Amino acid sequence: MALPGERTTMVLQNVIWAITLAGMGLVALGFIYAITQAGKPADTAEAERAHRTSMTLRRALFVALLLLGIGIAWASLRPFPIPLQHGPLQAAQVVEVVGHQWTWDVSQTHLRAGEPVEFRVTASDVNHGFAIYAPDGRIVIQTQAMPGFTNKILYTFHTPGTYKIMCLEYCGVAHNGMTAEFDVAAREDKS
Repeated sequence: MALPGERTTMVLQNVIWAITLAGMGLVALGFIYAITQAGKPADTAEAERAHRTSMTLRRALFVALLLLGIGIAWASLRPFPIPLQHGPLQAAQVVEVVGHQWTWDVSQTHLRAGEPVEFRVTASDVNHGFAIYAPDGRIVIQTQAMPGFTNKILYTFHTPGTYKIMCLEYCGVAHNGMTAEFDVAAREDKS
């Protein structure tokens, strides 16, 4: 079952996909038009008029694409998905994670659903790809585990269950066995 935020994201992705397809269709029509006009002779006045029209269209298209790019960047980065890295994230639960060839050291393996969890992820040897998989097998969040640097990610688990940590970056011969698990329990009713 998709959460409200996931449904919004899926709708947004479908809208962007439709816009992309429409843009590709317009470009294809432009090529088809250019191909059909390629063999026709043109007089000097017609060629000059076509050149002016072409330059006007290019400028307009450039401005439109520039504004569209700025708009998409603003809309997608406004709710910036990466938390600040220089201080504590004020999460109710903090989990320290260290990646080693070929294990994960996880400071807590029992978490509560509905409360933010700060994962502080680092590595002791080589880069590892830290990914958390939900009980249904989909990735819920991921970051890099790098030696000498701690990446912080913030996530609130809404679904109780057993979550799996896997390495997403090839880190040596036993990479495929580099997994760990933790449990997310439903928040207790305090009424």
